[in-house]
Amino acid sequence: MAFSADELRVLRRALALALHPAPLPADEVRECLRLADSVDEAIREAGRLRAFLLADLARYRAALPGSATGYLELLQDALAAGYRPQPDDLTALRSLRGLPLGAALLARCQGIAERSVRARLARTAPGTPGITAPAAPGPRTRLTALPGGRGAGGPALPRAAGAARAAEPPAAPGRPAPADRPAPPRPVPTPAEAFPPRKKPAPPGERREAS
Repeated sequence: MAFSADELRVLRRALALALHPAPLPADEVRECLRLADSVDEAIREAGRLRAFLLADLARYRAALPGSATGYLELLQDALAAGYRPQPDDLTALRSLRGLPLGAALLARCQGIAERSVRARLARTAPGTPGITAPAAPGPRTRLTALPGGRGAGGPALPRAAGAARAAEPPAAPGRPAPADRPAPPRPVPTPAEAFPPRKKPAPPGERREAS
C-alpha cells in the first residue's frame, strides 16, 4: 500500500493527535475521514485481488502439466501475499521438481507446511498455556472417635459403663484407681428384713405407770 504526500501528511497529523489529543479544525477532520475511507477501500481491493489470484492459481494447477510456467509464477505471487500451500500444491510441485523453479518452490512449500503442522501440534499438546491439568483431590477429612467407641488399645465399652466411669470421682493421690470391673450384685433381702415384726402393746397397768 502506497500513500501520496498529502496522505502521509494527514496520517502523520492523525498519529500525533492519537498521542496528544487536541481539538481539530473542521477541514482537518474531513481530511482524516477521507484518508480512513481510502485505507478501507485499499483493504477491500487487496482482498479482491487475493481472491482473483487464488482462483487463477487453482485454474493453472488444474491445467498442469501444460501450464507449469504460469502455475509456478502465480504460486510465487501467492506465497509472497501470505498464501499457505495446500496438499494439492505439494502434489503438483512434486510432479514439477524436474524444473529448477519447481524444486525450489517445493522445498519452500514443504518448510511452510512443516512449520504450520508443528505450530498446530504445539497449540493442542498438553502442558501448553491455555490447557489446565485436572486438579488434585483435596485431603480427606480425619474421622474423630465417638463417645463409647473403640479405644486405641482396648475393646469397645458399653455406653452405660462409659457414663458410670465419667460419674466416678477422681482417685485420690497415692491410691490406685479402681479396677474396671462390675460392682458385686446386691443381696436379696429376706422376708424378715423386708417385713420386721411389730412390737406387742404393753398391758394397761404398765401404761399407767409409764404415764
